[in-house]
Amino acid sequence: MGHAAGDTPSRLKQVVTLPNLLSLLRLALVPVFLWLLLGPEEDGLAIAVLIFAGVSDWLDGKLARWLDQTSKLGQLLDPAADRLYIVALLIAFLLRDILPPWVIGALVARELLLVLCVLALRRYRFGYPEVTYIGKGATFVLMYAFPLLLLVQGAFAAAWVVEIVRPLAYAFMIWGGVLYVWSGVLYAVQTVLAIRGVRIARKGRAEPASGTGA
Repeated sequence: MGHAAGDTPSRLKQVVTLPNLLSLLRLALVPVFLWLLLGPEEDGLAIAVLIFAGVSDWLDGKLARWLDQTSKLGQLLDPAADRLYIVALLIAFLLRDILPPWVIGALVARELLLVLCVLALRRYRFGYPEVTYIGKGATFVLMYAFPLLLLVQGAFAAAWVVEIVRPLAYAFMIWGGVLYVWSGVLYAVQTVLAIRGVRIARKGRAEPASGTGA
């Protein structure tokens, strides 16, 4: 019992870290971000929140490595926050007609595919799929595309700024969207290969046993 009690502060210290607190703050701002987009449509403030989310996303990873505070909780919170911001933006963009429904549908389908992959992997007692460079890069590009798309709505930006930014916004959106969907396909392929490997291993162990029984 004494050993378990002594472990509690150590475990708490591993959870309550500066990188994890940044991730939690980023998560807490998601409903505020969505309200800014759909309620008063304060796109300028929404962009400021999104910029903070992007900077904190970069910073918490750096701090985790610099301070040696990498944790399983942080590895879950980080991609969860990214996905929630993307989902919030897709909801807002759909309701405000900023992006075509088919584009939003493709990105949402990718998220649903990833959920199915996680469920399948958990069934075979695998951990969560590791974030790939393509997936992280796609999220990074989309985090540039989304605020630029908000900027070109013209609610608070000068007309000449909108004209300059518009092609950049759509270029980032196309590039990031394609990479995002492709990363989902790669996650699905990795999941299929992992599950196939387990099934082959199980079959290999079962065949000698059945042969001996005969």
